Amino acid sequence: MTALADSPSTQKSLAAAESATPASPANLEPRYAPSPAHQVGGDVAINLPSGPSGSTLQQTIAFARDPYGYGLENQGRFGDVWAMKLATRKETMLATSHPDHIRSVFTAAPADMPSLTGDSPLRPIVGPYSVLTLVGPEHLRQRKLLLPPFHGDAVDRYMKMIEEVTAEEISSWQPGATFPLAPRMQAVTLDIIMKGVLGIQDRGSWATHHRRFREAIRFFLNASNNSAFQVAELMTARRREPTGLLKLFVSTIDRELYPLIQARRAQGISPGSHDVFSLLLAAKDEDGQPMTDQELRDELLTLILAGHETTANSLAWTFERLVRNEGPYTRLRELVRGDDQQAADAYVDATIHEGMRVRPVISFVVRMAEKPWRFGEYVVPARTPIALSITGVHHREDVYADAHAFKPERWIGEDGTFQKPGTYTWIPFGGGIRRCLGATLAMAEQRVVLQQIAKRVDLAITDAPAERPRQRNVTSIPADGGTVTVASRS
Repeated sequence: MTALADSPSTQKSLAAAESATPASPANLEPRYAPSPAHQVGGDVAINLPSGPSGSTLQQTIAFARDPYGYGLENQGRFGDVWAMKLATRKETMLATSHPDHIRSVFTAAPADMPSLTGDSPLRPIVGPYSVLTLVGPEHLRQRKLLLPPFHGDAVDRYMKMIEEVTAEEISSWQPGATFPLAPRMQAVTLDIIMKGVLGIQDRGSWATHHRRFREAIRFFLNASNNSAFQVAELMTARRREPTGLLKLFVSTIDRELYPLIQARRAQGISPGSHDVFSLLLAAKDEDGQPMTDQELRDELLTLILAGHETTANSLAWTFERLVRNEGPYTRLRELVRGDDQQAADAYVDATIHEGMRVRPVISFVVRMAEKPWRFGEYVVPARTPIALSITGVHHREDVYADAHAFKPERWIGEDGTFQKPGTYTWIPFGGGIRRCLGATLAMAEQRVVLQQIAKRVDLAITDAPAERPRQRNVTSIPADGGTVTVASRS
């Protein structure tokens, strides 16, 4: 199998996004043909789709090198539904990008379509009690405990802090400087998580557990860029506990995190504390029981690792698109620097949604069909993993006109307001009862950071080729980190 990163279809897809013409407000009503998707009886004949002929290893390498190209090329070759094999699962998976199929999976009874995040590559890192890896009743219990810190009112309290963290980062950007944006955005979102989630307002000295914990997280994230780390992840595939190099990293983090939990529990909750750590310490289940140290450890590590990296990578991707699309970037700066706050807010939302549409940081969400299920003309047997292609549905021409182009204007209605996306056609946060708990916080962070950068900094427009996506942990990041050049500051 040739590397999909170099395939003509992938290059064509990326080039299309750079040669786009300005868009007029789009009609976001669905234009795709309906496709049946539902549970079927055991007497219905199984009919499996075709897929790429490469081995599991070849397909896994192709996906890691170019997660977008892998999905889009297969969708182009096989249609809405295809078969794929990745090292994370021993079974062949059915992949689909049709909105009706996505609706069927997201609205199915949890017992009929349970999540497979319990087998996520993050499972050996975040542990068995993370809301990310739990399934069934245990997941719903933990999700209820975690909901209050992430509702709208709680997130509103973090806004000033997010602005301050962003301003501090931007203050170091000098005209003429060229740098990858992803690490800068990761530093911003890590600060936000440390302050908003852990309630740690300063970095402290090396004598403190919270400082050493912070540095252990930073070291882990930097190491995850290394090819040796990616090999370590492959060695841990399908395992539930970390081994080898990954075990060493996790042990280093735990050595600082558990004492931090115990110290905060002994200290008690300060009156008026609104950080997520304090709220989790105070949380109790239906039986009045607080979270255990391991439950707290798993949830905090999930929020820190999964939460901050996905948001940072989304921001890096959005700016990677903006500096290659002068029209939308100019419009964004004009609005956020102008007097029409309503129009500015609408365009900021449109830009974020468009960035997450064309460059979702998660390529697939996976469920297990516990019963035979129909997807269009195909029928799969019970115990078939179903991979919903986020990249695929986001790039359907029958959902988004000129789907490969970066056009924030598609989200602006005739009245100038932001038009909300479809529940089953814009799914960067997943969907159903497994939709990302931190989505509200993630969107709030992106709004503040995007607006602050657009208001205070002019990044140079570039005609450089689109950055190739690269898989890191479970997310896709720009291969060169979303490299930008500071032209001037206002």
